[in-house]
Amino acid sequence: MDIDPLYQINVRCLHCKQAFETSRVRPSFKKATQTDSDFCVHYKNHNPDFYVVRVCPNCGFSFTENFSDKLTEEQQDLFKAKVANNWSHRDFGGERDWDTALHTYKLALLCAQIKSEKERVIAGLLHHIAWLYRYKGNKEEELRFLQYALDAYIVVYETEGLELNNARLMYLMGEIHRRLGQYADAVKWFSRIINDKRIMDAAMIQKSREQWVVTREDMLAARLELPEEMQSEAK
Repeated sequence: MDIDPLYQINVRCLHCKQAFETSRVRPSFKKATQTDSDFCVHYKNHNPDFYVVRVCPNCGFSFTENFSDKLTEEQQDLFKAKVANNWSHRDFGGERDWDTALHTYKLALLCAQIKSEKERVIAGLLHHIAWLYRYKGNKEEELRFLQYALDAYIVVYETEGLELNNARLMYLMGEIHRRLGQYADAVKWFSRIINDKRIMDAAMIQKSREQWVVTREDMLAARLELPEEMQSEAK
């Protein structure tokens, strides 16, 4: 008997409190083919990222497992005005294609903004949207959302940095700067991770060394003047 790659979980809407089912990809069907330097995973067939967002079919409230479960009365009213009052019952609980996945992420982004979700949650949604455009080869939209994600990650670093894995966050900011062609800022973040003796995350230090070299190659290829710390062959 063929096994369905998807299975259903039962969740409850944060807004209207109605229970509904949403799909996940079975672990045995998660076949990764590559992981990009900013942690974007490419999958052979069934992409679990397509199923991260949970969309309530009754009111349209869209969220991930990282959302907090509280909405103020003011946020409830704002959601009703912006989404629920215009929502026609639609079930996103089954199989999703790329277009449907993008739609769910943009709904979740809107809901996160309405409920003033933590900046790290918003940054993650923006980054995932950039990845979706990367899967499609839409470079312009990918870079646009990478910039939005970077701006949000910077806010996370400035407001919550001490509570998180600083090295991973700093590396991510460096790598997104590099992908956006903002090489001087990329070098700054990679160098901080490499040289800060308080950072003990060996994996992020190694990745920063690797991407420091890649950034140097990018700058040479673009015929840009190297900063002094990059004059030598390698870090």
